[in-house]
Amino acid sequence: MKSLVSILIPAYNAEAFLGQTLESALAQTWPRKEIIVVDDGSNDGTLAVAQEFARRGVRVVSNKSRLSASAARNKAFSLCQGDYIQWLDADDLLAPDKIEKQMALLETLPSKRLLVSSAWGSFMYRPSKVRCVPSPLWCDISPLEFVLRKWENNVYMQTATWLVSRELSEAAGPWNTTLLGDDDGEYFCRVVLASEGIRFVPEAKVYYRVLSANSLSYLGFSNKKIEAQLRGMCLQIGIVRSHSDTDRVRKACLHYLQSWFYFFYPNRPDLVEKAQELASTLGGRLTPPQFSWKYSWISALFGVTLAKRASITLPRMKAFCLRSWDKAVFNLQPKSTTAPLTPPGHLETSGGGGS
Repeated sequence: MKSLVSILIPAYNAEAFLGQTLESALAQTWPRKEIIVVDDGSNDGTLAVAQEFARRGVRVVSNKSRLSASAARNKAFSLCQGDYIQWLDADDLLAPDKIEKQMALLETLPSKRLLVSSAWGSFMYRPSKVRCVPSPLWCDISPLEFVLRKWENNVYMQTATWLVSRELSEAAGPWNTTLLGDDDGEYFCRVVLASEGIRFVPEAKVYYRVLSANSLSYLGFSNKKIEAQLRGMCLQIGIVRSHSDTDRVRKACLHYLQSWFYFFYPNRPDLVEKAQELASTLGGRLTPPQFSWKYSWISALFGVTLAKRASITLPRMKAFCLRSWDKAVFNLQPKSTTAPLTPPGHLETSGGGGS
């Protein structure tokens, strides 16, 4: 009998796109699957949308009040029966054969502690416009090398790319419910380092919807998110150094801290001090962030704080305009009332580097 795959979907105020996500989950060509949606106290029509799919075999659970995305994921995992776990956010899409392609490899591997990833691309409203940027993580790779390359190159693997065995999921432990941001980074740091290696399946594809600046991954000026970000970084650095503490590991940790130092400096001197203390244990020191030419003149004339606010706010305004345009074009396109919204069968590459 083929292995059971559990597709676990936390949902909060995802009314607009949850139906499309569930269609992509139901369309998976892998025959043995269960789909569980945990509505995390939504105050829109998310729960009603999810319940429409219950007659098609989707299991729907509702938290009466909002807890967190991590708590919703932990609840979904506690209810599932799968041999393998597919995490899926409530607005993202899976290619129809994503799980089947990965399972074809997993069922040939000698250990349940081996982990598989996939290709992924991003879009806004129109899946037909999905773009991907391959990164140094798109390959077969050892656990420690994965984390070091991730930090050295400021790249990542999107949450839904992974397919994780139950054995490996249990070894890594639950999602950390105290983290408001980068909870997926901290969780998969544990998953990766608990694994025996990563196998990359380029034919399997995930489509990541990039829409709201209010998403968990957007820090902005939220003190709670910024505090949680540093806490999550400290946890990840501790996990990595418990596995290895070579010069390269310490340099990668310093690069990781420096990449995010921008969000702490200069507005949160308490967090700046904590980050510098951690940097000193790594044998280095963090330097004040340097603004690009577009904002350096603001820093020179009006100070670092205003320049930082401009460097966060102006790109957000640009992104809002791009999303509004993409949404307008999407709304002008004819919609099918029966066919699920699916991306093209390939990912269009747009240059090197990573996201």
